[in-house]
Amino acid sequence: MKSVILACLAAVAIAAPQFVQPPNQVAILRDDRQDLGNGAFAYDFEAENGIVESRRGFSGSQGQTNMEGSFRFRLPDGTIAEVRYVADENGFRAESPLIPTPHPLPAHAIEQIRFAEEQRARGITFNDY
Repeated sequence: MKSVILACLAAVAIAAPQFVQPPNQVAILRDDRQDLGNGAFAYDFEAENGIVESRRGFSGSQGQTNMEGSFRFRLPDGTIAEVRYVADENGFRAESPLIPTPHPLPAHAIEQIRFAEEQRARGITFNDY
């Protein structure tokens, strides 16, 4: 009798509706990839939700693949955010109004740096403990 009751409870639990939402699906509008050989490539991607990426690669002076490109996406307020970048022998550099920039140094700090460089040039050093 107990096993019949347990079996009925298990059947009810398994048959209960599962409230699982299907994942959001985004259509891919464009996905173009070209291998141009010798580390060079071209890549373009666009999705229906506003995400767009474009990237180009080419051989660098030290055997690496350098890249430059951009990506953009829609912000919650509906505006479009864009980032442009370069990755090469000099490192990764990105440009965008979204990227915070440091405040300019005040005049007294610039003067202190100049004075310290002048001292270093004259051979004056200070020990750090």
